[in-house]
Amino acid sequence: MAENPQPARYRPRTDILALGEPFYDALAPAAFPEHILRFRNDRAAAEIGIVPVGSAADSLPLSDEAWLDHFARFTPLPGSIPQPLALRYHGHQFQSYNPDIGDGRGFLYAQVTDHRDRLLDLGTKGSGQTPYSRFGDGRLTLKGGAREVLATEMLEALNVPTSRSLSLTETGEELVRGDEPSPTRSAVLVRLNHSHVRIGTFQRLAYERDADAMYRLVNYVLTRLHGRTPGGAPAIELVDEVVGRVATLAARFMAAGFVHGVLNTDNINVTGESFDYGPWRFAPTWNAGFTAAYFDHQGLYAFGRQPDAMHWNVMQLAVALRTIADAPPLIEVLETFPERYAAAAAEAMLWRLGIAPRDPAADRALADAVTAALAASQMPIDHFFFEAFGGWLPEGDDWTAFESVRALLSDYRPRSDRSHPYWSDAAPCSMLISEVEQIWAAIAERDDWTPFHDKVAAIRRMGQALA
Repeated sequence: MAENPQPARYRPRTDILALGEPFYDALAPAAFPEHILRFRNDRAAAEIGIVPVGSAADSLPLSDEAWLDHFARFTPLPGSIPQPLALRYHGHQFQSYNPDIGDGRGFLYAQVTDHRDRLLDLGTKGSGQTPYSRFGDGRLTLKGGAREVLATEMLEALNVPTSRSLSLTETGEELVRGDEPSPTRSAVLVRLNHSHVRIGTFQRLAYERDADAMYRLVNYVLTRLHGRTPGGAPAIELVDEVVGRVATLAARFMAAGFVHGVLNTDNINVTGESFDYGPWRFAPTWNAGFTAAYFDHQGLYAFGRQPDAMHWNVMQLAVALRTIADAPPLIEVLETFPERYAAAAAEAMLWRLGIAPRDPAADRALADAVTAALAASQMPIDHFFFEAFGGWLPEGDDWTAFESVRALLSDYRPRSDRSHPYWSDAAPCSMLISEVEQIWAAIAERDDWTPFHDKVAAIRRMGQALA
C-alpha cells in the first residue's frame, strides 16, 4: 500500500441536518453477528483526520477495534450526525421513472471536512433495511464489496472523479442472490463522497411539487457543496455546475475505458462523482457496444453510449427544476453539454497519454484520432496507453493504425517522464473481469486475501506513475 499523506485535522460536520424534512428518515443500523475487517483505507482516512492510534493529536486516532465500532457497528463519530439517515429520492431506472426508491440498503452516517476543505459524506452499503428496502434484505455480498473497493481504487488512479472505499467489513451472514452462487458471504461497506445528493433527490421534490424544499436543496448544494453564493437564478447556476461536472465525469469514464453499467438518475450525484458500483466493467478494447450489466439488454448504458446517457440524466435535473425556474434558461445551459464534454474528453485523453495540452482545436483532433485508431485496431486500451505514455508510439505492424496519431503527437511534449519503475513493467496494470473473478475465487475458495491486497497496492503504484 502507498504511504499515507500527512494526517489532516478531524473536523466533523452536520450540514445535512439543516435540510430537515422531507429529505431523510432517521433509523438504526443492522446488528451483525461478526465483524471481520477486510479493508481499511488509511490513505483516505488520513485526509479526513482519522488515523491509527499514536498519530497526530488533532486527528481522531482509531485502533482496529474502534474502527469496527464506528464503521461496522456504526457508533456515531464524535461531533457528527447522531443517528444514521436514510436519504429519500426517486429516479429514472433505465429511463423509466420509479417513485418507490430511496436508500434501501445504506444510509448517510457522518459528515466531515477533508484536507481540501470540502464537505464529505460517509455513506454505507449493506448496513441493513430501511423504509425504502421494499423486498430487499438491506445487505451487501462480500463479493460486491470487494468489487467496489477494486473499482474505486482503479478509477481514482485513472483520474476519474469517484467515491472512495473507506472500509469493508465481513459480517458473518449468509445471503441468497440470483446472480451469484448462493449462499454467499455478507459485508458492509463505508464510502466517502463529496455528496450523496442525487439528481433523483430533486426529482422526488418535483414529483411532490414541494417548491420550498426545492429552494432549500438548491441553496444547500450551491453553498455547501459548490462553494457558491446563490445569485438571482440559483436553479440555473446549479444546472450549470452539474452539467460541467457530469460532462467531465463522462469524458473520464471514456478515457479510462470504464463502463459503469447502471447510469440511472439515482446514481448520478450533483458533485459529478461516480459511485454505487454494481455490474461495472473495464472495456478490453474500444468497442462502443460493450456493456457491463447482463440485464442491459438494449445496451442503453453501453460503453459508447455513456456520454449520451449522462446528458439525458442532467436533462432530468433541469426538468425537475422547472418547479422553481423557467424552461428557456435551463435549456440554454443544457445545450452546452456537448461542447463541454468534447473539451473534457480531449483533456482526459491527453492526461492519460501523459502529455501537456497545446491548444483546444489540436487537442480535440488528437483525441479524436486516438479514439478512431483504438476502435479500428481493437488494440487493448490499457496496452495502448501504457506504451504511448509520454507521447511516444512504438514502431511495428501492430501500430500501423496509429500513424495519424503519431504525426499529431510530434507537436506535443510530455507532462511526465517514464522514470517511474512502473513503466518498465512487462504489462500494464489492468482490471478486466477475468482478473476480478480470479481475485474473488481466491477469497471464496481459500479465504486468501493476498491477491486482493496485492492488486490494491499495484493499482496505487500505477496511480503514482500516472500522476
